[in-house]
Amino acid sequence: MSGHSHAKTVKRVKDANDAARGKIFSKLSRVITLAAREGGSPEFNAKLKSAIDEAKKFNMPKDTIERAVKKGTGELEGEALEAISVEILGPAGVGIIVEGITDNKNRSMGEIKQIAQKRNCKIASEGAVKWQFNQAGIITINQKSDIRNQKESGNLELLAIEVGAIDMEKYQEDGEDFLEITTKPEELAMVKTALEEKGLVLESANLGWVAKEKITVSQNDKDLLEKLFEDLDENDSVQSVYSNLKN
Repeated sequence: MSGHSHAKTVKRVKDANDAARGKIFSKLSRVITLAAREGGSPEFNAKLKSAIDEAKKFNMPKDTIERAVKKGTGELEGEALEAISVEILGPAGVGIIVEGITDNKNRSMGEIKQIAQKRNCKIASEGAVKWQFNQAGIITINQKSDIRNQKESGNLELLAIEVGAIDMEKYQEDGEDFLEITTKPEELAMVKTALEEKGLVLESANLGWVAKEKITVSQNDKDLLEKLFEDLDENDSVQSVYSNLKN
């Protein structure tokens, strides 16, 4: 569930075996549980609504979602979860932000440190990387989901600007074209709703970190970073990975 890997993760879930699917559902359940601590009604808790919407994109069963909510509200016994954030310095000055949810902070931090060291990266002090990013709403759209007239060039981009996007970037994964839209954090829900009302199916919509400037690296360094991102995605505690690597 990394930056620029949301779509790939969705595709993996569709083809995943039961073990892999269960692992991803476990990660999504933790997000829901943590969000539900601020209120169990999605109608009045935008963070919870976003978490549930994301889980539904992954076809998480309704009863699994409901159990996760009840754990957050205290109706069911659950783990003592907390959010973690780790900053990593990669090759050629690439900055990486790892966000996760864990029931054992020391264990998770140790695992992330080992993953970073394995790929010749190092843990940075708090703030050493985040200054290179802005927090923003991040919406990913598979351009195939633009069901309106696509003959006009830039049709989807114009719509994104119209409903409040502040920036956007096209990229490809697995031969498919995606558009990543960024919004002001407080306008994420508004822009998400506006796009859905236009008939678009969103791959993902959540708060995250967007690099102020992207860094171009050698192919060797890019390959190393891709392996790092894959290792981090496999970790049970890691929810999201963001970097200023230029695709």
